[in-house]
Amino acid sequence: MSENHQQPFVTKTDPHAVKANFEVNQQQLHKRGVPGLWRQISNLFIVIAIIAVVVVLVRLF
Repeated sequence: MSENHQQPFVTKTDPHAVKANFEVNQQQLHKRGVPGLWRQISNLFIVIAIIAVVVVLVRLF
């Protein structure tokens, strides 16, 4: 029997693709910084504001 039957979900990765993905992630971190608590809190406030606007519009019309 082959060892492939023992590990059916083993994937082969392209080392060039892994390096390219790493470089893209490094560029994003350099541009934007690490996503932190304040970004998550501000996103939460934006979502709450959008929901509040929708609720107000539904009650008016």
